[in-house]
This record gives sequence, structure tokens and C-alpha cells, in this order.
Amino acid sequence: MIKTVSCGGVVICKGKMLLLYKDYKQKYVGWVLPKGTVEIGENHQMTALREVKEETGVEARIVKYIDSSQYTFKGREDIINKTVHWYLMTADSFYCKPQREEYFIDAGYYKYYEAYHLLKFNDEKHILKKAYDLYNELRRIKTGREPDEKNIRLK
Repeated sequence: MIKTVSCGGVVICKGKMLLLYKDYKQKYVGWVLPKGTVEIGENHQMTALREVKEETGVEARIVKYIDSSQYTFKGREDIINKTVHWYLMTADSFYCKPQREEYFIDAGYYKYYEAYHLLKFNDEKHILKKAYDLYNELRRIKTGREPDEKNIRLK
């Protein structure tokens, strides 16, 4: 078994969340969050920011660490056990451009409940919910009142 570490971000702009649509030779198709492998000399924050920029074209800022997720899949020669460290991030505009070289064919910002239902993987849905709850809590603390968007809780 091979252990790998990746980092990614849940990017929020004006209450909407950034997703990527990947179509890898018709074998892998679905909406995902931006993430990628840690490179030599990088810390987790650097990796998360670099991967968001490379995969989406978005200049994001880290707000806070969310959590990690873990999953296993079959690689070419062995089983891969991947840990992904996730960060809550913000962006100042809705501009995004999917990285075609990585088979991303679309990207966009969606309301929480739309993003939740679009995401392909349950672990990313769980991270998205944690990020949105954290985002709303930080906004409530900052403004001293409840956020404008409804905080929809999904089971």
C-alpha cells in the first residue's frame, strides 16, 4: 500500500462555493473540489493554494484549516491510501478557469445546497458542509448577527 498526502480548498466567494467538473476519458466524470499532491519543499498551506490556483485559476486566501479526509483506491500497481488536508478559502471574484491538462472541463461557483448535491464523493460533501458551517460561524462572529444565506443542514 502506498500512502500519499494531498491538500485542497473549499473556496467561497460571496457565499458561493467553487467546484470543478472533471471528465477523464469518459472513465471518471463528476464535480469535485480542487486538490492535489504535496510537492517537495511545500507545506500543506502552500500546496492547497497552489493546487487551487493551478486547477481553477483562482487567487484564493486561506481563512482556516477545516479537517482531513481519507480514502483508498487502486492505482496502476498498488493500492493508494490518500489523506487530504482541507482549508477554508476566500476569493474576491467569481473568475475561474478549469485546468484542461488535468481533464477539468468546467468550473463555477454554486450555492451551498447546489454544490452539496453536485459533488460526486461523500467525503467531499462532508468537507463542504464543515466548511460552510465554519464560514457561517466566522461571519456570525465578525458581524455579530446571523448570515444572510440560509444555513441549510443536510443529513
